[in-house]
Amino acid sequence: MTPTPPQSPAHPLLSRIRIGSAPDSWGVWFPDDPRQVPWERFLDEVARAGYGWIELGPYGYLPTDPARLTEETRRRGLRVSAGTVFTGLHHGPAVWDRTWAHVADNAALARAMGAEHLVVIPSFWRDDKTGEVLEDRTLTPAQWRDLTALTERLGRRVQDEYGLRIVVHPHADTHIDTEENVTRFLDATDPGLVALCLDTGHYAYCGGDSVKLIETYGERIGYLHLKQVAPEVLARVAADEVPFGPAVAQGVMCEPPAGVPALEPVLAAAQALGVELFAIVEQDMYPCPPDKPYPIAARTRRYLRSCGA
Repeated sequence: MTPTPPQSPAHPLLSRIRIGSAPDSWGVWFPDDPRQVPWERFLDEVARAGYGWIELGPYGYLPTDPARLTEETRRRGLRVSAGTVFTGLHHGPAVWDRTWAHVADNAALARAMGAEHLVVIPSFWRDDKTGEVLEDRTLTPAQWRDLTALTERLGRRVQDEYGLRIVVHPHADTHIDTEENVTRFLDATDPGLVALCLDTGHYAYCGGDSVKLIETYGERIGYLHLKQVAPEVLARVAADEVPFGPAVAQGVMCEPPAGVPALEPVLAAAQALGVELFAIVEQDMYPCPPDKPYPIAARTRRYLRSCGA
């Protein structure tokens, strides 16, 4: 009789993926807004839903005093994965000083909280509430050069002064959105200074294939946002040229696994990269009733566990 070989300890299928959530999944888009849940409720509920990692969200929503925020997160068993900033670096050197002042505050808090990443989101070309066109949706060659050069400069300085890695977030209604623009941006920037935060929902919103991007540019994927879009709502808002903010209010971002892209193949492709990655759940829901986010967050966490995450 052949002896049964000793069993190795069981490991999660997606052992390299660290799951978290963000204020965005609680309908938080602004530092202070009466339609948003208080920050204490967000922290209580995100921990109760089963997440161990969070992002800071808009600067000023969570306490900005590191000692207080450390106390509040620690007693709930939470840790911080990243901060988030919006930038308009395609406008050139004239915006650098203002941009850096905004970035420095966020980066300092993120570092103090033990985070290793700073999510960088490009500015909108049309207002996300009113739909007012703020500038041309297509960058000139000179603007592309400013965008890429200044993003590298930002990556270097954030790295040197705060020890953080910037991860640039393609986003609907910005100039880094479609597969064409995302790959153009990646091809023009230094991998040592600029990584990508792949938001699966935004990339699908703009027609991209997340699995293909991971398989093609795997060395550039530094961070994930997990999100899905509702195809029927997306078709309608795209046909009507609805701005991103009103599209969210119409439910274009939906609870997984009801939308696209399928998250199991995305997570499997990310796992196959062989590096540790944060995968932060974000379901854009601004504005939303205060009792809506928690049940969705808890169901989403259970769903991701069923995927091996």
